[in-house]
Amino acid sequence: MLVDSFHRNHDYLRISITDKCNLRCLYCMPLDLPESFLATRSMMNVDEIISIAKVFVDLGVTKIRLTGGEPLVRKEVREIISRLSKFPIQLALTTNAVLVDEFIDLFVETGLRSVNVSLDSLDATTFEILSQRKHFSKVVDNIQLLLDRGFHVKLNMVVLKDVNHLEIPAFIKMTKNANLHVRFIEFMPFTGNGWDHQQVFSSEEILSLVEEHFEFEKLNDRPNDTARNFKVKNHTGTFAIISTMTDPFCDTCNRLRLTSDGKMKNCLFSKGEADILAALRNGEDLVPIIQQCVWQKKAARGGQMMGHLANISAETIENRSMISIGG
Repeated sequence: MLVDSFHRNHDYLRISITDKCNLRCLYCMPLDLPESFLATRSMMNVDEIISIAKVFVDLGVTKIRLTGGEPLVRKEVREIISRLSKFPIQLALTTNAVLVDEFIDLFVETGLRSVNVSLDSLDATTFEILSQRKHFSKVVDNIQLLLDRGFHVKLNMVVLKDVNHLEIPAFIKMTKNANLHVRFIEFMPFTGNGWDHQQVFSSEEILSLVEEHFEFEKLNDRPNDTARNFKVKNHTGTFAIISTMTDPFCDTCNRLRLTSDGKMKNCLFSKGEADILAALRNGEDLVPIIQQCVWQKKAARGGQMMGHLANISAETIENRSMISIGG
């Protein structure tokens, strides 16, 4: 078991397999952030990903989610998915869905049935502004393809005040007849993304807006859920709120992260990182390094962003850009 000093057990590992993406979402990889992707030598190769994953599984990890960048742009992604699927874990994926149709048969063959799709607007023009790409129709078609093939699909929307927040009711309408789980995510600060607290549309504001349009009920959350879950009356699907900024869920967090260059982060907002890849290449025992990294996990939000939202300054946060951490 991987237990920290606050008695939280960690059995969920998110592995970023690339820092490249076929979109350029402004909150993840802003336009003024250089497209400086990692050199191949700096990244974990396939054998290294599998070797490191095995250590985590042996230490009690039961779920692995592949992230990026966009994980499906990595040329060896088929091999990575196939080999990880052999472990006794739940294997999941976060994607922007642009390439899902090319890989959906592989997902079925390997038992990967849980897919999170990032989609921040249901308007093609707003989608293009936010992502800097013209893939809206392809993404929508591939979301429907996943639903038609019986996948468990979560739709992740980063809510930006005065940009897309008025689309929240339209997203919830998608859950009327589809077994779709929409999740509204408060805008979070990362290096270079120009975060300002005034752009955060809070969980309280989200619920107030939803109440103007729907009658809904609170659902029971699972022990390690990062979201508060709700269901609109007579809807097939559900919606949820991930309130990292205004009401964090850190007390029950069970997540660890591995960046594409093999650095372990015990929290999305952690300052420190453990260099797992360097240790592997040096022939070191990874177990004590991983255990120490988990033990050093802070109580909440990496020990950063304490206090009132208005007092948080993005410039003082020590972290990477979102694209280099992994979704």
